[in-house]
Amino acid sequence: MKKLTMLLMLFCASLLLAEPKYGGTLVFGRSGDATAMDPAHTTDGESIFVTDNIFDTLVQFKYGSTEIEPALAKSWDISADGLEYTFHLREGVYFAPTKFFKKKVEFTADDVVFSFKRQFDKSHPFAKVGGAYEYWLNMDMDNIVKDVIKVDKYTVKFLLKKPEAPFLANIAMDFAAILSKEYAEDLMKNGKAEDLNRLPVGTGPFVFEKWIKDDRVILTANKEHWGGRPYLDRVIIRVIPNASVRSAELKTGQIQILEQPNPAEVKDLIKDPNIKLIEKEGMNVGYLAMNTNREMFKDLRVRQAINHAVNKKAIVDAVYEGFGKVAYAPIPPNMWSFNDNITKYEYNVEKAKALLKEAGYENGFEVTLYAMPVSRPYIPDGRKVGEAIQSDLAKVGIKAKIVSYDWVTYLDKTKNLEHDMCLLGWTGDNGDPDNFLNVLLASHAANIPAQNYAAWKNPEFDKLIAKAKEISDVKERTKLYEQAQEVFAKEVPWVTLANSVNVVPVAKFVEGFKIDPVGKRRFKEVWLNK
Repeated sequence: MKKLTMLLMLFCASLLLAEPKYGGTLVFGRSGDATAMDPAHTTDGESIFVTDNIFDTLVQFKYGSTEIEPALAKSWDISADGLEYTFHLREGVYFAPTKFFKKKVEFTADDVVFSFKRQFDKSHPFAKVGGAYEYWLNMDMDNIVKDVIKVDKYTVKFLLKKPEAPFLANIAMDFAAILSKEYAEDLMKNGKAEDLNRLPVGTGPFVFEKWIKDDRVILTANKEHWGGRPYLDRVIIRVIPNASVRSAELKTGQIQILEQPNPAEVKDLIKDPNIKLIEKEGMNVGYLAMNTNREMFKDLRVRQAINHAVNKKAIVDAVYEGFGKVAYAPIPPNMWSFNDNITKYEYNVEKAKALLKEAGYENGFEVTLYAMPVSRPYIPDGRKVGEAIQSDLAKVGIKAKIVSYDWVTYLDKTKNLEHDMCLLGWTGDNGDPDNFLNVLLASHAANIPAQNYAAWKNPEFDKLIAKAKEISDVKERTKLYEQAQEVFAKEVPWVTLANSVNVVPVAKFVEGFKIDPVGKRRFKEVWLNK
């Protein structure tokens, strides 16, 4: 008996110490499709799940954290005044050849200049290819970056208009991915410039092979990646809209990683001996935005009334199944500068009715309520959340008509501010409060294509977050962001709903997978222990 126990212990230890293996195909099941393959033209997680694995940035977040580390830039220097960033690039890095672009092109400073200048130089040949550079605009980068200059083949310099505390974190984000200038110019020469958004070529750990819309994206290993080849030979990113079907396919082994499980099914999934659960507190917030361009939502009392009318706790209990908690601020509790002392709106139907009456809406009004068609970490079931809000609003006389579209159309319409109210949310991209407060709520982000879906503009709020961006001292920045959250809480352009825990069920034999706090899904370090 002792011998058997010892053998079992040795076997378990060998599993724990198992060396990563090369080879195999991983199938990742998600709820919706990508909208684009050019990272500068994407703002949605479904697209970023793909492009993160195809492209590299100058600097990157250390896998599973928000710590900055070198990537395509091996080092960098910052001037004393914070207005010049000089990046020293890796040599001998190549864009991976594909079926549609078979050249082996070296990565140089020209590619960096191309990738950035197209986003702000209005005379650039690619300035209008693929539409607006939404992330660049919503990050207010036009007011940050003055120019990007090639110093020599392997050195590039960024000139800033003003100091920007989160600048390095900003350029670790997806919109700052480096594309091949030669590939882009080759497309334009052949009248196919729009293919830059459909057929990606990058230096990343995986190579794009195929995109079958609303079905799957297929990636293969870049065996010559500068950081070493990935363990996997192939990744298939499948679209499986129904959460229950995704769960069933994980159980039967048709997928190995399940993105956005139905919270109600998680407890059942982890009973399966062939499945394990990866958990991490999310850096996210789900919310209901009220379009302040609409007459009724221009009135603060109406916005306050709706905040009192929505039973947040009931929604979190019913939809998140223990994997979320009520949100009160526009940034999550696990982010520095989170202000827990801001005004909170308790569920109070009578107070909501009184505020509506005071605002002249005693008999309520009719609105459209856009409900998300896909599962996201911050709102796992948009329809269910929408119906709960619809029911709550009916109790105070507001008739909300739930509207939904496919994911691409939904994003397009909300960015054009066609909604009265909409459900959306955000997972932080760079670990900085600026990535929430500036991107989602600043006045510049209310310009179409908007990321500020409430179209809310407040000069006091703008002044506070603008000042915070220019200061390097974290304590001083924290004070300013705390004040900005107080302004938000008094003005309430959103109903903040929930902060969720990220939960990803995976097959037992999947190793090396981490939940990225900035919302990425990176497969380079993932391997199959079988």
